[in-house]
Amino acid sequence: MTRTIDLGLLFSTTGPYHLMGQASLAGALKAIAQVNADPSLGIAFRAVVRDPGGDIDAYAPLCEEILKTSGARHVIGCTTSWSRKEVIPSLERMGGVLWYPTPYEGFEASDRVVYAHACPNQHLLPLLDHCFSAHGKRVYLTGSNYIWGWEMNRIAREASGGVGGDVLGERYVPIGSTDISRLVDEIAALKPDFVLNQLIGPSQYAFLEAMAELRARDAEFAEGRCPILSCNMTEAELPVIGAAAEGVISAGPWFRGLTPALPGNEGREDFGSSFEAAAHASVMMLARLLANAPEAETLPLPDLLALPGADAVGISARTHHVTLPVAIAQVRDGAFVPLRTYAPIEGDPYLTRSQMPEVRPLIKVAT
Repeated sequence: MTRTIDLGLLFSTTGPYHLMGQASLAGALKAIAQVNADPSLGIAFRAVVRDPGGDIDAYAPLCEEILKTSGARHVIGCTTSWSRKEVIPSLERMGGVLWYPTPYEGFEASDRVVYAHACPNQHLLPLLDHCFSAHGKRVYLTGSNYIWGWEMNRIAREASGGVGGDVLGERYVPIGSTDISRLVDEIAALKPDFVLNQLIGPSQYAFLEAMAELRARDAEFAEGRCPILSCNMTEAELPVIGAAAEGVISAGPWFRGLTPALPGNEGREDFGSSFEAAAHASVMMLARLLANAPEAETLPLPDLLALPGADAVGISARTHHVTLPVAIAQVRDGAFVPLRTYAPIEGDPYLTRSQMPEVRPLIKVAT
């Protein structure tokens, strides 16, 4: 008989980064429909959906509401690292597990979290390695003023120093702020080889628009010069950004038509972005762990990952990070075009194996 399992979905589908939240929710709901249509799994998911609206103070209460008012022990959700860290204490108190399907800055391994999107050795370091070779070593760093931007840029500073590079400047803006004129003026004056952009939501959109205007008036920033790098830009935001996204170089585990399916998504490529694909994969990996294993949804995460056959799902029992393919792609004519694609890389959240891993490209396209 099929048993029904409550599954929490905690995404901000309204608020400053709603496009990423909407994409993630769409992927999770698509996977729930797939699971519920597959009688061989022996389970069906019932979605328990909450929207924090991008309000950081709403995440923990809504996570607790899911765990208190339903039978859900697993929650697929959160878009920012700030929100992820807000819900971990609630998960610890109430015995829940978060499946986090969003790129993050590493340096975390919780028994209450599965990290289903990329960490720095799966996005930032390969991206920097490519751009140091292709564009130069004079870097400008920017980001939204919270942990994602701070930590990603800290790693970038260390990586730049390791190859004899030079960080020309570093500036942050509050989440949601579009006051970026000083930032762009500084870039115009310093003329870096590339800009590492860790902005999110409207801040990123305003920045890219202002940089497009700079390119139009200053030949030093003409097409092909001083590209903007991102580890979180996906197809989910391209329609809103429009032509200002042209030339942006991004890294991630999945782009449309560029990389293999994520673990759990085999046989499906009908996703709009890696946010959607990773949320879908999270639900499918969980379904495979729970399938035909009575009451497995109540197990602590380490015990769940120790079940027979769990290693085939692709989640590290040691760090709870997923082994993922890696792609570097550039926006050209409104779509991501591959520059380099790498074989799947195991998540290394504390960068214990190396600061700049050697990865062998499967595809290399001249820029």
